[in-house]
Amino acid sequence: AELFAKPVLGHLLRNARQIPVQRQTSHAADALVGGLDALEHGECVAVFPEGTISPDLNPMPGHTGTARLAALAGVPVVPVGLWGSHRMATKGRDPSWRIAPAQSVVIGAPLGVGPDEDVHEATDRVMGAICEAVRGARSRYPDPAGPTDWWYRAPEAAVLRSCQETT
Repeated sequence: AELFAKPVLGHLLRNARQIPVQRQTSHAADALVGGLDALEHGECVAVFPEGTISPDLNPMPGHTGTARLAALAGVPVVPVGLWGSHRMATKGRDPSWRIAPAQSVVIGAPLGVGPDEDVHEATDRVMGAICEAVRGARSRYPDPAGPTDWWYRAPEAAVLRSCQETT
């Protein structure tokens, strides 16, 4: 939701029909209402189940909103793995407007979430599928790199971090 307060970005997000999420507040679940409404009107809803960009560029534990939304609406979750977009913009680094950095996208098989399924187990299942897609995107990434490049991560480093584990 904080991105909606930025003049240009907020305008773009609203026009793209993005749904703000009041992260880490008692109003975070309100985004489910907007998501359900969009799904009931036949729209596709893209969700970022981690809620942010991981500082280490590996998938983080997922939040349960994606599983809740899928279960409530009776729609599948389509896991998507991306690799390369972090080379243009990511946390802690100045944006790079380099021409055409390579992008790799892998789309996994749709996953159903049952209405009575435990949302934490479903979230881990969704995030496991996202990790698999990220591993695939990294494996297919065309730009050669090695462990000394800031943006490089080995495909096998994309592993599930359970939302059920406590630190």
